Amino acid sequence: MADLTYLFVQRDLESSVYAAVAKYLQRREDKSWKKVAKDSTRFNLMLGDRNKLPYSKLGQIRGITQVVNYYRGSDIICRKASLVRTLKDYCEKKKLRMFEWMTTSFVIYPPCDEEVKVIGDETLVRRRRSRSDERDQLKKFAEGKPRVTWIAKSSSGAKGDGIRISSDVESLVQMVDSQKKAYVIQQYIDSPLLLSGGRKFDIRCWVLLDATYTIYLYREGVLRTASEEYAPDRLDHLTAHLTNHSLQQELSENFGKYEIGNEMFYDEFDSFLQDNYGVGLDTAILPQIRSIIKSCLGIVQSSLNTTGLDYWSFQLLGFDFMVDSDLKVWLLEVNGAPACAQKLLSGLVQSLVETAIDPVFVPYGRVQHGPNLFDQI
Repeated sequence: MADLTYLFVQRDLESSVYAAVAKYLQRREDKSWKKVAKDSTRFNLMLGDRNKLPYSKLGQIRGITQVVNYYRGSDIICRKASLVRTLKDYCEKKKLRMFEWMTTSFVIYPPCDEEVKVIGDETLVRRRRSRSDERDQLKKFAEGKPRVTWIAKSSSGAKGDGIRISSDVESLVQMVDSQKKAYVIQQYIDSPLLLSGGRKFDIRCWVLLDATYTIYLYREGVLRTASEEYAPDRLDHLTAHLTNHSLQQELSENFGKYEIGNEMFYDEFDSFLQDNYGVGLDTAILPQIRSIIKSCLGIVQSSLNTTGLDYWSFQLLGFDFMVDSDLKVWLLEVNGAPACAQKLLSGLVQSLVETAIDPVFVPYGRVQHGPNLFDQI
């Protein structure tokens, strides 16, 4: 059997799951994978940052099976504003109510150009938006609801950047108008399920789409926890409201006080649920998570279709969820290039290769290192 080759294009070598995949392929016992130069067009597997992948290299040589680690077009759910628009458009087309696992959400665009008019001695400047948004619908919905709390998130923001929480809709819209990116303004989940110490958390799940668009959920997940007690009356106290690791580590002196690295894993969370609510993770939470994932990815399947292309695709996605005090699961966002908790990385990488790569390029003489932890849903 001829050597299999991979092209590795990566911006951030340290935090990438795909950097770990490349290292894993090189050290496997079957010794079938070899790395090729970045300018090569003769390769079987292309790995790397989704914004840097050279798609022009795919399909140039006939007779070679090629696979890339990204479904082009997946940004329609991997950007916050696009996710909201995609779900709303689907429900409108199907004449359905908005999905109950997504909070009331509106997409707002800042003004992006100016029209200058001179009338007599007066200069008038009118800023225009490049496209229509939902600010009018937001303001109408918020009328008479002064106690509703809202959260504004940049569509392409990361690490908690640009997030603001407020019950004043007008101030949030004005904030968006001072920015350059689209924002999503959503009704804030103000009755979250709280851990010991009254702290918030969200759940990161890893979801794999293989080359046949089969959906797999990784058996392990991580709760990203807050360092401070939840403070509904202090909306500017970010470390009590946002569970992003970078923000918690930078701003809170309590980072790591409750959990190492502010990470709780499924076994401990299951014990928490059993002790406090008499239910298990497998019965109360994961069925909701599976259902949301299947619905979300089913909606966009036709948009990500690879039929007729000269190559195959697969992709690892990070689905982020919140659980409220009624044990109801809410979808927060979908990440198109998720990092992985270090504790889970080796198992995730091995399972990804065995689920998404090995079925296309059947290995020989390989010794399995451990169980495959991806389950089809």
